[in-house]
Amino acid sequence: MKKHNFSPGPCILPQQVFEKTSKAVLDYNGIGLSVMEISHRSKEFIEIMENARTLALEHLGLENKGYKALFLQGGASMQFLMASYNLLEKKAAYLNTGTWSSKAVKEAKLFGEVIEVASSKDANFNYIPKDYTIPPDVDYFHCTSNNTIFGTQLKTLPQTDVPVVCDMSSDIFSRNLDFSKFGLIYAGAQKNMGPSGTTLVVIKEDILGKVSRSIPSMLDYKVHLDKDSMFNTPPVLAVYVSMLTLEWLKEKGGISAMEKINEAKAGLLYTEIDRNPLFKGFVAQKGDRSPMNATFNLTDESVKEKFDTMWKEAGINGLNGHRSVGGYRASMYNALPLESVQVLVDVMQEAERTA
Repeated sequence: MKKHNFSPGPCILPQQVFEKTSKAVLDYNGIGLSVMEISHRSKEFIEIMENARTLALEHLGLENKGYKALFLQGGASMQFLMASYNLLEKKAAYLNTGTWSSKAVKEAKLFGEVIEVASSKDANFNYIPKDYTIPPDVDYFHCTSNNTIFGTQLKTLPQTDVPVVCDMSSDIFSRNLDFSKFGLIYAGAQKNMGPSGTTLVVIKEDILGKVSRSIPSMLDYKVHLDKDSMFNTPPVLAVYVSMLTLEWLKEKGGISAMEKINEAKAGLLYTEIDRNPLFKGFVAQKGDRSPMNATFNLTDESVKEKFDTMWKEAGINGLNGHRSVGGYRASMYNALPLESVQVLVDVMQEAERTA
């Protein structure tokens, strides 16, 4: 039986993507080779890479606007380092809203001054800071759009004339934004786009070339751009699956259609969390809640064993909260159907009836 997969990542992917991938692993398009063994210099893989890069820009509305897409390795954690290596000359501004932005701050401090314009660490990151000022003389402003561990999401971008760098690992392609406001976007594939092993990086080319330091080739965005994202052997299978997922997204109507579905899923679950006396949300301000990662706790820990047994017996997977905060976390990425959320809500209601 297929589980209802609420895992935070590696995450659920569309069933048709699994089916197409399984065939390609055995024989890619009838060429007698697996997609995992074709040369990354072959015309077959060059088509895959170019299609994936084109689809990424198309979904974000950034075609012919001075942006390029890359599929790199090392996860978002590598981008904490690469972004500052390529962009930080003197000082940068960071908004600290969770574990991952804290790690990004740590890496950036290796290259220059870091100004933390605001932080919600004082309340264990259970809200998004609102009133802060970005200094006009920084090299860039960095933010994290969605926080998987704490279940918060940045709803609006501050007004600034400096380049905006954003970690969108966990909500990329899930909602409409004016993506042209960003100078650099990066996202680990395993949250909402594909398997672990590749990272999407979208760069506005004119923000590069402004630091005085020498950058090692593997960490230099310009090198990867000049080589069309194939300076070294790329993660062929991860890029292929990401391409299939981007094709699936296009078939579904793109980001606008997906946003409506995601709002319905989040509305269904959050309504139950607020209504059911057995549960309470983690996020302090409802307006900061993430549609991707709903975090909640029990109001009575004595029912934990029973509730855990119930949701596991219902075929639900990956509901435990992050080890650093505990409780529960329902990750509702693009490929998770509304029916799976309904199964979770039904279990929550049954737990209430039998408490």
